Amino acid sequence: MAKAVAKLGGMATKLGSKGPAMVQGIVQNSKPKLATFWKYAKVELKPPSPSEIPQIQQSLQNLVLAARTGKWKQLSVREAWLNTLIGMEIAFCFFIGEIIGKGSVVGYSIPGAVDYEAHV
Repeated sequence: MAKAVAKLGGMATKLGSKGPAMVQGIVQNSKPKLATFWKYAKVELKPPSPSEIPQIQQSLQNLVLAARTGKWKQLSVREAWLNTLIGMEIAFCFFIGEIIGKGSVVGYSIPGAVDYEAHV
């Protein structure tokens, strides 16, 4: 039993001496990936500026026009698939926001709105 405890203590000492090197390796490996993430996040996740509002309006008008004229029937399978994925991404973001906002997956918690006590 004493040998097992001594062996575990030795392993902990080895791990303790290698721990900082492992952490440093993880940090060095993640720096380029985080830099790339922040580069794209600054562009993609920022809200639109006031100068971009006319472009958004024009894009929406083009979308409505394409729907009226049937231009959506001329999309390639790749374009249709990308549009589907973008629509799903928007829907998932909406649903995740709803879940975060209401604090539960099902239903809203409204104090005083529901009385579960039996009134006899």
